[in-house]
Amino acid sequence: MQECHTGLCLSVYIITFVLGFPTNVLAFYTFWKKVRQRPTPIDILLLNLTISDLLFLVFLPFKMQEAMNNMKWDLPYALCPLSGFVFYMTIYTSTFFLTAVSVERYLGVAFPIKHTLKRRPIYAVTASIFFWIFTFLHLSIVFIVPFIGHEPLPNSTNAIAESRKDVCYENFTATQLKILLPVRLELCVVLFCIPLLISSYCYINFIRILSKLHHIDRRRRLRAIGMALGTLIVFAMCFGPYNVSHIVGFITKKSPHWRDKALLCSTFNTCLDPFIFYFSSSAVRGTVSKLKQGVKSRLCRCMSCHMLQALCGGANKTEKDKEHKQQEINAITADRKGTGSSSLN
Repeated sequence: MQECHTGLCLSVYIITFVLGFPTNVLAFYTFWKKVRQRPTPIDILLLNLTISDLLFLVFLPFKMQEAMNNMKWDLPYALCPLSGFVFYMTIYTSTFFLTAVSVERYLGVAFPIKHTLKRRPIYAVTASIFFWIFTFLHLSIVFIVPFIGHEPLPNSTNAIAESRKDVCYENFTATQLKILLPVRLELCVVLFCIPLLISSYCYINFIRILSKLHHIDRRRRLRAIGMALGTLIVFAMCFGPYNVSHIVGFITKKSPHWRDKALLCSTFNTCLDPFIFYFSSSAVRGTVSKLKQGVKSRLCRCMSCHMLQALCGGANKTEKDKEHKQQEINAITADRKGTGSSSLN
């Protein structure tokens, strides 16, 4: 059984959810609005990447519950393969869509005229459908593995089988590992290594070409180069450790005990993608700018209302103080007059 420190796992899950969910919702709103108005291939790809991240975040509370329960699964067991399937599938759909974005950007810089003439939104839609189906079929192993080697067992052995349901997608038998470990290696090669190589080639050449285009505004050029480097670093650091665990598991013939900690890096990717969206899409920057202006204007209105109330309250208080002082003066004057008249009498 893998060991994940409850505090570490739960902290990463909570930070990822708190930061990732609102920013991805904002990105989804932006790309959905832009795709409906005037779809472009890169916007369609980024929209699908956002959907993948949101789907991941929707099922993240199941992992939170598991971490809070010391990695014990106390929810209905039917939710275990479903949450695991979505959890792992969205990791690899993200690698595909990040790779497709890198190809789109490279072609736009390397072959600007040809690519502009031939680019069609339908190509991006077709590629997106293919990525979802391809990943879905590969990750269906999550549903299949629990039934491998499942036979009627004696009562004592049944008790052991039932105890395996206390954890989610862990404690595999030797028969299950014999099939699962080669599949994980294939996932690492096909769904991570190949996309990483393609992304590296595209972004390295993207940077090389941009660095030679001095007619482009220096600020825009540096931002594009920074976006490319940042995407590559996020790609390697977030998805690399988890996929390395597949290679180690295949060599050692067992799941590495640190595999769940490596998975935390992939989890954190969902709150890093919005930063990529911000630097790679002017639409997202525009939406963030409008949101900031809206919040700022509301704060100014609230502050001006409070200041106005304070000023009005102060003015009213001053008038009341004046009236009160005048009343006191009048009372003292009346008393003096009364005292003077009595002394005369």
